Amino acid sequence: MLRTHTNGELRLQDTGKEVTLCGWAQTIRNKGAVIWIDLRDRWGLTQLIFEEGITSPELLAAAAEVGREWVLQATGQVVERYNKNPHMPTGDVEVRVTELTVLNRAKTPPFQIEDETDGGEELRAKYRYLDLRRTPVRNNLVLRHKLAQETRRYLDGEQFLEVETPVLIKSTPEGARDFVVPSRMNPGEFYALPQSPQTFKQLLMVSGFERYFQIVKCFRDEDLRADRQPEFTQIDCEMAFVTQEDVLRTFEGLIRHLFKTVKGIDIGEVPRMTYDEAMRRYGSDKPDIRFGMEFTELNDVAQNKGFQVFDQSELVVGIAAPGCAEWTRKQLDALTDFVKRPQIGMKGLVWVRYNADGSLKSSVDKFYSEEDLKAWAQKMGAQPGDLLLVLSGDADKTRKALSELRLHLGGELGLRKNDEFKPLWVLDFPLLEWDEETGRYHAMHHPFTSPKPEDMDKLESDPGSIRANAYDLAMNGVEIGGGSIRIHDRATQARMFKLLGFSEEEARKQFGFLMEAFEYGAPPHGGIAFGFDRLCSLMGGQQSIRDFIAFPKNNSGRDVMIDTPSTISEEQLRELELAVKRSN
Repeated sequence: MLRTHTNGELRLQDTGKEVTLCGWAQTIRNKGAVIWIDLRDRWGLTQLIFEEGITSPELLAAAAEVGREWVLQATGQVVERYNKNPHMPTGDVEVRVTELTVLNRAKTPPFQIEDETDGGEELRAKYRYLDLRRTPVRNNLVLRHKLAQETRRYLDGEQFLEVETPVLIKSTPEGARDFVVPSRMNPGEFYALPQSPQTFKQLLMVSGFERYFQIVKCFRDEDLRADRQPEFTQIDCEMAFVTQEDVLRTFEGLIRHLFKTVKGIDIGEVPRMTYDEAMRRYGSDKPDIRFGMEFTELNDVAQNKGFQVFDQSELVVGIAAPGCAEWTRKQLDALTDFVKRPQIGMKGLVWVRYNADGSLKSSVDKFYSEEDLKAWAQKMGAQPGDLLLVLSGDADKTRKALSELRLHLGGELGLRKNDEFKPLWVLDFPLLEWDEETGRYHAMHHPFTSPKPEDMDKLESDPGSIRANAYDLAMNGVEIGGGSIRIHDRATQARMFKLLGFSEEEARKQFGFLMEAFEYGAPPHGGIAFGFDRLCSLMGGQQSIRDFIAFPKNNSGRDVMIDTPSTISEEQLRELELAVKRSN
């Protein structure tokens, strides 16, 4: 090795040692008679010192020439610092350099390589290899590494086998858009990149592997935002000869193991809630249960009082925001503007101040007496000092809007703490959802999800009421994992495909290999997949998954560092027998 120690390990007990360090010059402080250089590597910082009268003139001159991010090798003696830095692990010592070698010079970086940088997001993305030198970004990837290693350790202990599945697969019509790859050896035909290894992990169960996992790259061609990328990573798992309870117990164990070993946090037993209850109490199938403000339905106390907005609504529902009765009219108007945003789509918001003296004042005093409003407050379990916020309209839309308002208020009131983690299993999802545009049912999860056994006889007679044998793990308002017990016999799978609008020919063309496999002794099986990038960002206390991916894409799906996607040559197009049609 070119060094004897890393830049993060020297301590007072190393005083007097002769050491050689390597790394990048992060900061240079030149006071003329004294020069300090903070030398950085993956493990930390060590201060180098060059002093007039102690350091040779030639070495002092060489140190004066060093620029930011130059790659250096420094040899010298560890000495105790005069001005110690309690914020650095190595802050009690420095290295008095006797020999300095410039391993490589560097251009002045386009932004500061510091914890708090002056580089904007797009600039840092273009020079991602420099951004990765910053300690917070590097720490994010260290966290990712630890999570991956502990995942493997836990699942290996549970007798799971890690098996790789293909990246070039068959395109299927369900789910998001596929990324497709033309085949040169099969002109006019295409592979797809997998949105998940779903069918392959089921085939591994048919193959008798019984317990499979993979930390696997998946691909979806969909519109992006902070928590989505065109390529992402899953912890993908499947088990044979299991019930739903077996899957929940096993993977609750995984999450508890990860939090305990990586974060030192015991998250305890994970509570459970049905989908219907989650929607009724929180308006979301991934509720944030770190704070209260649960929904209260008010139809019986708010309707038939002459207020047409409520009287003509399918649902009137509200939340009580604790301690917000004294919010100003400007703040209340801002909440109204929030629910009127196009992505939420409500026409307005009704508010009621439950004042500290017990009186109530609302935006609908014209229609409701104080006794009426007290009935609202009593039903909502509100206390003096609370602010009641009420929405109405179509049930599904209104619940979703109030869920967004609840989360917004939770953030405003400081109730969504990044260092607090509250997981929740959500069970008994609907198997199907109706799509008005296509005029048919779609699988809420995927077409291989088994119905609840007690609902099986409703497949043809009442499909909209069928519950899925499915489960999601939510945490802090984010879905971090989801799965189901699978269909494992051909007859039931054929019924499901028919219900989803597949002709026999379409089902055979797309999934004939799986249907045939079911005829060779497929065991009962089920599994789950966790969004690994999302789990990393959640445990790292951040909203965006990008800083937990070494080389992410931007919101347009572009890698601005390597400038891709990009065009390919005419020669490559001819080899693939493709032509590109340019839009005007």
